[in-house]
Amino acid sequence: MLAEDSVLLRDGLTGLLARFGHEVVAAVGDAEALIAAVTEHEPDVVVTDVRMPPGFQDEGLRAAVHLREARPTLPVLVLSQYVQRAYAAELLDSGDGSGVGYLLKDRVGQVEEFVDALGEVASGGTVVDPEVVRQLLRRRRDPLERLTPREREVLALVAQGRSNGAIARELVVTEAAVGKHIGSILAKLDLPPADETHRRVLAVLAFLRA
Repeated sequence: MLAEDSVLLRDGLTGLLARFGHEVVAAVGDAEALIAAVTEHEPDVVVTDVRMPPGFQDEGLRAAVHLREARPTLPVLVLSQYVQRAYAAELLDSGDGSGVGYLLKDRVGQVEEFVDALGEVASGGTVVDPEVVRQLLRRRRDPLERLTPREREVLALVAQGRSNGAIARELVVTEAAVGKHIGSILAKLDLPPADETHRRVLAVLAFLRA
């Protein structure tokens, strides 16, 4: 089962996998279609990109996490240009941690390397690009390390339940400036827009854990 929004790459991977003896039961271009196709076809392994329609944020990775929650033994290999650290950690922790992989497209040196990784994940193994590991370890050390002193100050006030207006009055800045700081905080904490989560709450949780 293949999920990739680029038509050229999707068709190319489909042909490549067929050449190495794999049957692609469905190839789709968005996360909603991925979930539907997995439900319909019950594949042996899923290969998915991270950023997919409609928002091109982390839809593919969130769909993979959802699928693993419903079927913890479903092998999933993420193949992407990006490390989406929040959901990457959740995916790698899902199930018993077996049958998952995360590779970066521009770091796969040979076709055989990708095919071998797919086989390893399909058989229950774990394959993770060293760069993904490095970024996840950095995130777990201190999620707030990338924030400026002012951003930490703003986040501390958010954790106290202050509104943007109250924070602006406390710091003697404009509400627009506060909004800009909060936007930067959410971006640095890898908290993109998502319908099912409240990002300010997640940011506060990160602050309290740190």
